[in-house]
Amino acid sequence: MAKDRSGAGDPVRTLELLWRETGQPAQPGRRGPRQGLTVDAVVGAATELADEAGLPALTMRALAQRLGVTPMTLYTYVPGKAELLDLMLDEAYERMERRTPGARDPWQTRVTRVAEDNRDLLTRHPWIADLAVTRPPLGPGVIGKYEYELAAFDGIGLTDIQMDAALAHLLGFVHAHALGVADDAAHNSRQSQEDWWAVSEPLLGRALDPERYPLAGRVGSAVAGYHPQTLWTFGLQCVLDGLARLIDSGPRHQSPFPDPA
Repeated sequence: MAKDRSGAGDPVRTLELLWRETGQPAQPGRRGPRQGLTVDAVVGAATELADEAGLPALTMRALAQRLGVTPMTLYTYVPGKAELLDLMLDEAYERMERRTPGARDPWQTRVTRVAEDNRDLLTRHPWIADLAVTRPPLGPGVIGKYEYELAAFDGIGLTDIQMDAALAHLLGFVHAHALGVADDAAHNSRQSQEDWWAVSEPLLGRALDPERYPLAGRVGSAVAGYHPQTLWTFGLQCVLDGLARLIDSGPRHQSPFPDPA
């Protein structure tokens, strides 16, 4: 099954919808729209459906059923699912909590807030982590989120290109963590970590030769039943420490990327 991705629809129509006036109905005079239905209502219902059941459950037919209209009616508001996904993503980004840092907060605190705000966003809307955002919709939500996030890196000793790369690196960590948490939650819905270890540990204890696998046995026993917060804290600290080392080394190059051969 092809993975849902942003930027897969008509770019012109998508941008027109993204920058529409809030609450503006679809093009007046077109046949079929239900009175009172708006683009915002369609996007809101689609987001609720994806939040509840994930992206695979989001079809134009299922969305129409939720709104009490025919599928063809939806196409008077959005051209298709590809454009709808861009609208959903941009609205989710626009509604993301953005905690304004204090004037004297160190950059590590500001960057940590950006990471936590994005983690909270993916917790509220898990489907975002499943959406391939290779070409994000350049709507007010995406641009506003980018502006807020870049402010955490501004003035700390990075070039503009390094700021963008540092943000991408941070969000990559948050995205990977969210996917891991979601996968763990899916497994725990069938069998908890504690139950899994209770069943598996006796057999593993008999099967694993401590002389052949000394490190695997020792470390594996230490981390059995770990909490995702442990990985979050450790991983975020690694990101912050790496940035600190880069900042301390000074902007020796304008670009963090190697020169093309």
